[in-house]
Amino acid sequence: MSPGLGRPLLRGMVWGLLIASILTLAILTLKQRRTARQPPPPPTVKAVPDFELTNRDGRRVALADLAGNPWIADFIFTRCAGPCPLMSRNFQDLGLQLPPGVRRVSFSVDPEYDTPEVLQGYAERFNAGEDWLFLTGEIDEVRKLAIEGFLLGVYPAEGEENEHGPFLHSTRSVLVDAQGQIRGYYDLFEEGAAERLLAEVRALAAKP
Repeated sequence: MSPGLGRPLLRGMVWGLLIASILTLAILTLKQRRTARQPPPPPTVKAVPDFELTNRDGRRVALADLAGNPWIADFIFTRCAGPCPLMSRNFQDLGLQLPPGVRRVSFSVDPEYDTPEVLQGYAERFNAGEDWLFLTGEIDEVRKLAIEGFLLGVYPAEGEENEHGPFLHSTRSVLVDAQGQIRGYYDLFEEGAAERLLAEVRALAAKP
């Protein structure tokens, strides 16, 4: 190679290495900034007890089937004339922003009416995909899961009459981590609650 050709080639290699170094530094800086902005995962509240209920497609779903990724739960019923449709609409909106693998789980508090077929029709109203489960089972099992498992109040108390349907329930959503531990409660009707939930579920999803 002649000296006249060697110098431009050498300069090109130097510039190439310099540009590659600058790009690498920029990528590392961007990753560090994203990590710095990412809030820490929320603290653990308690473990969700084991359960086995029926999904809208007739499949039996246990707690172990949800392991491996965070998930978000709420309690609704399809005949609800109050907040339930709005809660489900909030879950529908969340689905557009959740990290891959994060599922939504809606437990019916009216299992005697909310058969898998009824839940399937309700789910279709909200364009629910396979990552959104609608679970039903025995009324006593669902009540116990809500009160003891998720620490959510239900009304009326057991044995009392309720003229408004099965039983009233909390409107809060619950974040559960990949190990089945409750990590937070969120009233999605409150300003900023959805943003906080999304930030914390992303923190859990990003945790190695």
